[in-house]
Amino acid sequence: MNKFPLKQLKISLTLLVLFLWLLLPAAADEGLWPYNLVPKDYLAKKYKFRVTDDWLNHLRLASVRFGGASASFVSPDGLVLTNHHVGRGAIQNLSTAERNLIKTGFYARTRQEELKCPGTQLWVLQEIEDVTNLVLGAEKPGMSAQEVLAARQKAMADIQKEASEKSGLRCQVVSLYSGSMYHLYKYKIYTDVRLVFAPEEDIAFFGGDPDNFTYPRYDLDISIFRVYENDQPLKAPHYLKWKSSPLKEGDLVFCSGNPGSTGRMLTYDQLLFLRDVNYPFTIANLKRRQAVLHEYASRGPEQERIALNTLFGVENRLKATTGYNSGLLDENLMAKKLAEEQAIRKAIAADPELAKEYGQAWEEIAQAQKEYASFFKEYMLFERANAFNTVYFNLARSLVRGAQRERPAGAPAMAGRRMPAEIHDDFEIVKLADSLQLLKEQLPNLQETKWILGCQTPEEAAKALISGTRLKDPEFRKKLAAGGAEAINMCNDPMIKLALMVEPLSQGVRERYAKRVQAVETKNGTLVARAIFKLKGTSIPPDATGTLRLSFGLVKGYVENGQKIPFQTTLAGLYKKAQEKNFQSPWSLPKRWLQRKPALNLKVPINFVATIDSIGGNSGSPVVNRKGEFVGALFDGNIQSLPTRFVYEEKISRSVMVHADGIIEALLKVYDARPLVDELLGR
Repeated sequence: MNKFPLKQLKISLTLLVLFLWLLLPAAADEGLWPYNLVPKDYLAKKYKFRVTDDWLNHLRLASVRFGGASASFVSPDGLVLTNHHVGRGAIQNLSTAERNLIKTGFYARTRQEELKCPGTQLWVLQEIEDVTNLVLGAEKPGMSAQEVLAARQKAMADIQKEASEKSGLRCQVVSLYSGSMYHLYKYKIYTDVRLVFAPEEDIAFFGGDPDNFTYPRYDLDISIFRVYENDQPLKAPHYLKWKSSPLKEGDLVFCSGNPGSTGRMLTYDQLLFLRDVNYPFTIANLKRRQAVLHEYASRGPEQERIALNTLFGVENRLKATTGYNSGLLDENLMAKKLAEEQAIRKAIAADPELAKEYGQAWEEIAQAQKEYASFFKEYMLFERANAFNTVYFNLARSLVRGAQRERPAGAPAMAGRRMPAEIHDDFEIVKLADSLQLLKEQLPNLQETKWILGCQTPEEAAKALISGTRLKDPEFRKKLAAGGAEAINMCNDPMIKLALMVEPLSQGVRERYAKRVQAVETKNGTLVARAIFKLKGTSIPPDATGTLRLSFGLVKGYVENGQKIPFQTTLAGLYKKAQEKNFQSPWSLPKRWLQRKPALNLKVPINFVATIDSIGGNSGSPVVNRKGEFVGALFDGNIQSLPTRFVYEEKISRSVMVHADGIIEALLKVYDARPLVDELLGR
């Protein structure tokens, strides 16, 4: 009988585990796929759907990046449909105390009535080019982690500059697979964007924060804009036609959007850092901001209007971050991540060549997490400006840093960040006072904290800073920017002085982070990804990067706590839910929805769910059927979907969409928007 030494037996078992893991494809329909890496063979084998390049190109060119989220062209005359919560910043900027469009909604019955949205930009991805060899070719043998990062960043900047000059498009180099692959994305940008339609917030965000990240849902979370070019509606050759057949449970659907970020390729130690350091700090900070904003909003209708958009963002981020962290607090999920990582590391250690190339990567990343934890609060409070929560500080920092950068001869001075449409000093004081209180609590013994506050309370310091600054004046900002470093350093504006005082410490932690954390993670993250890449190739999708991706799944209900959750909800369910909640906020309905109820077909679906893989940034994403027809707009996920930021699962995790039929029914019978419906339906 042949006997194996114990050591060899252990390695064999490890290799067996790894071999079995390698045979497994991405879990179910997992994947936020770059358009040039879509798994066509998988779709053909599992769903008998042969996706063509023409199909992909059409959907890509009909997809839109709207701020940090998503949208799509839905008519040949430049109509763009997204979520209400994606467009709400633009809608808020068009609102006033006398005309609150968030509350009342808006519909332009003629194109002359469509409202220009200053500062809104929509990006459309024109082309993707693989530039991996150009970026990685900038590395030289023997480079340190910092030198590798610097070399890659310079190569990326050079590629972007050359491509932008040659194409006239906005170009970005995107890192995939933790730096194992680099793609150049080329965008056309549209800046003349006008509001066409927005429902009232009561129906767009029915259920409010209590129902956020839940299902069943009953939300008409949409807004519609139009793109203009040369003061004429854009002639869009690529737009999504409305669905021509009913949407059924079991149907294959596709989602095209801009998911923000996932952490499925992070190491176990990086996940521990998020769980034990980053997320607890972030969640506590968001909770205090939430409380402060609620208090301010309670002062009156105008204060409520001013705070509403900021409050929405804070509460959405709070619920999302808490959900992400729930996955990291799940012992089973973390055990699964640890087992996968250990299997790979042991297999690599068993091969001398692989061990030499990749063996230290995980340990070096682990050390970087310990280093980051030692100055994380300083980094967040100063460099990320968590201690200075006001638009005025953002403007001041922009001017200070702009003056410190060398400007080519003849180049115009930068006048700092774009100003918001409206700034309310009493609101800025409340936000700044709270963030200065956070600084006092977290870093009370830091010399900079003592300099900033002196003998003042955070409230007193905030009032002095806000009341004393002149940064609201565009001419003042322009003069400062033109005067360069001398004008900035001699300026007596208190907010500029604050930015100057903060900058040395901020620069110190920024450089420390870049050298000891970011550079180490970039270099070794690439090694980790390459190790996995060697074993699984592109059969696993890269993490999300805020760039256009395609995901897919089935329209499908699920079972929760023994109860069957239906794949779609109806208008009848909307009214039933409102009645159960006594029509009290946030389950109140707009007046016209109550008046028009008899005209509605209550069997029409308003929301539906699918196993589509999605994450923050996918909001507003068009969802299409096999024909590439519009069937809905993604606006949320259920609470079970949040841990998929790190590990995807399809048993109970769902993305939530506004149903195409519900959109048409509401536009026709609640808003009397037949011309808009005719345009959407191609009549």
